[in-house]
Amino acid sequence: MRDTTTGTRDLEKQIYDLKELFEISKSLNSTLDFAILIDSLLLICMAQLKVLKVGLFIRKHLDSGEFSLHRNYTGFEVDHSLSYAIPENHGLIKLFNRKYGCYTLDDIKAEKVSLKGLEPIIKLEPSLLVPLQAQGKINGIIMTGERIDGGLNKSLGDFDAEEKEYILNMASLASIAINNAGLFEMATTDMMTKLKLRHHLYTVLHDWLENVQANQGGPGGQGFSMLMFDIDFFKRVNDTYGHACGDAVLKYIAQIFLDNVRGSDLASRYGGEEFIILISHPGKDLAMKIAERIRKTIEDSNIQYKEHTLKITISCGVACYDRKIDTTADGMIERADKALYQSKQDGRNRITFSSSIDQTG
Repeated sequence: MRDTTTGTRDLEKQIYDLKELFEISKSLNSTLDFAILIDSLLLICMAQLKVLKVGLFIRKHLDSGEFSLHRNYTGFEVDHSLSYAIPENHGLIKLFNRKYGCYTLDDIKAEKVSLKGLEPIIKLEPSLLVPLQAQGKINGIIMTGERIDGGLNKSLGDFDAEEKEYILNMASLASIAINNAGLFEMATTDMMTKLKLRHHLYTVLHDWLENVQANQGGPGGQGFSMLMFDIDFFKRVNDTYGHACGDAVLKYIAQIFLDNVRGSDLASRYGGEEFIILISHPGKDLAMKIAERIRKTIEDSNIQYKEHTLKITISCGVACYDRKIDTTADGMIERADKALYQSKQDGRNRITFSSSIDQTG
């Protein structure tokens, strides 16, 4: 009788776990947006693993040679002056590829793997490191803090074998979702600048316009802003130093854009040397502040190309969503473009807000 009861409970537990994994799979595969996916994954890990601290190491860019914690964490107290990254050729990644499983720091040491170079990560005192593997390759690592409930072993908070199997199943679902998001990223990203492509900009802009017109929440749903930039005298750079130098300038400036936007914003390459950034929160003050920060950062930069040091400036036009006139994507882009043109006419290296143009035009 006791064996039958135990067997029934085990079966019920397996059914429950399968239902949980099914729900996790639906949640993780409901979006291809990296920022939304990462937030969802962090919340799922906290709930399922019963931890208050969780982080995710992933590649910052598609061709990055390391897995970085970057902003993908919650609960951990990080020192922003340190680098929390794991090179893809590190012995830890080789261990994950050779012997896939969940690892504590003691487990890793027992496998004779050196943790040299990962000192900042060790100081965070992770309780578990879980590799994410898709198509035979590691595409991320989950890092957890201590468990809230202390686990079955109350003194150590260890995960037992059954729990680790569940975690690996969950990690497999997460790795598939990340791999799918990565493929989508490749299809929508300019591989040189790492900014979004023009066609993806239009897709997102259409969605934001629909959301705000329907008074829906989410990115852009309560109003948003558009910043259109153009590099001043960019043709002169190409003609003087060559197109390879021009490409170096584009990469440098694109990185400044990426450094100054949040996960809910979108930075895109609109044309050769034209860029559009969508700011997901409403308000002229915020839009102008971000635009000015970018303009000033570029103005103060010294771009090094071979033996040359280049000084580059950029002009900007800003348009904030206006329900009365912004009914189409092309219409809003035209407003921002008109403001950008005015910045060019007024001497370049400046920002113009579209309302001043609309009122005088």
